[in-house]
Amino acid sequence: MNTLERRSVAALASVYAMRMLGLFMVMPVFVLLGNDLQGATPALLGFAIGAYGLSQALLQIPFGLLSDRVGRKRMIYIGLVLFAAGSLLAGSADSIYVVIVGRILQGAGAIASVLMALLSDLTREEERTKAMATVGISIGLSFSVSLVLGPLLGSIWGLSGIFYATAALAVLALVIVHRLVPTPHQHKISADTHPAKEMLSTVLADGRLVRLDFGIFALHFVLTALFLLFPSVLQNQLGLPSESHWWFYLSVMVTSFFAMVPFIILGEKKRKMKPVLCGAIGLLTLATAGLASATSGLVTAWVVLFAFFMAFNLLEASLPSLISKEAPAASKGTAMGVYSTSQFFGAFLGGALGGVLLEGVGFAGVLWLMVGLLALWLLVALTMPAPGYTTSFVVQLQQVVGDQYDQIDDRLRQLPGVQDVVIVEEAATAYLKVDRQQFDEALLADVAFVRQGGGS
Repeated sequence: MNTLERRSVAALASVYAMRMLGLFMVMPVFVLLGNDLQGATPALLGFAIGAYGLSQALLQIPFGLLSDRVGRKRMIYIGLVLFAAGSLLAGSADSIYVVIVGRILQGAGAIASVLMALLSDLTREEERTKAMATVGISIGLSFSVSLVLGPLLGSIWGLSGIFYATAALAVLALVIVHRLVPTPHQHKISADTHPAKEMLSTVLADGRLVRLDFGIFALHFVLTALFLLFPSVLQNQLGLPSESHWWFYLSVMVTSFFAMVPFIILGEKKRKMKPVLCGAIGLLTLATAGLASATSGLVTAWVVLFAFFMAFNLLEASLPSLISKEAPAASKGTAMGVYSTSQFFGAFLGGALGGVLLEGVGFAGVLWLMVGLLALWLLVALTMPAPGYTTSFVVQLQQVVGDQYDQIDDRLRQLPGVQDVVIVEEAATAYLKVDRQQFDEALLADVAFVRQGGGS
């Protein structure tokens, strides 16, 4: 990457991370601290935790499409202002109903797809994969940090303090976007980062992608529902005060992160992704069922949560990679859009439905719904064909007349390791699905129709 690209990627990744940090920080403490709000019930607390997911799921694609018309940075400013306003509203509230409105307003700043589109505008095709990976790492880190920072800030400043800190992060993100992120001269429509209406039916009809979308839905359903149960177990059943929860989560997140790494290598390098995926879902199901025994002691609770987050982290890291592999050529942006929407709907329903069950049936009702959903996901995953090991490769083409594109398509398909080709004529770009073990990029070096230095 050149200097401008490095600065752009670092700035946008930090904005992404600050948003996710703000959304997640409240989760590990909300059930404990939110009980003091007027009108609070388990059902309303659950709805408040997941409420951001509803507006996120509904507004991701509209924000992305609007950014094509009115500008990326303008939509990011609007989204961050909404996020800050929602945080301030929730921080100033004494009532659970106002907090719910604040959480919905936080989620209404649904700028994830706009950030990815701006990232696409500011990076070359050949650097796009590294840029997206940097954003992915920042999201994972922000989630882990949020589980530590949330209890720490909650013990010092209370629930309002967490929301005010989130508002401050939103303001900082605004400054970063204004001062550090360049304004692109023109918008690029990259099929790797941008949803396309014409690809939506293809993505929704693809059984493999639908299985993965159900997986991320289930994963974030159980994650949100977990925080309806586990903080109360730690404080009320095991006697660990909320101000000490941060070290419990810190030790779990650090160890579970390192424990999952060998399985990522096994899945990706040894091409054992399906056994790894099914094994992780099975472990997550067992760990969730193990929550029933977590009340027997802190050590048991730690082991159960370690197993939960080892499987969670493994699946959270693997699923986007699988979406990328399974998405048809030139459909990756659309596939990721559907995937993100499924994720946020899962977070919303995990909080809303989990809260209703917690109030009506109690701990066991939520727990066995989580186990049932995960068991269904395991069944779906077991019946899924072994995932392919292709990856996206983008080729920039020389300008040619229209009837030559058919010949270029045929020529590209004849290359070893190329499994699919889609050419976007307006952008003079070919999107390939390739098996890296068979595909040799050097074969493109002397091809007349390829713009050299433009493949990734």
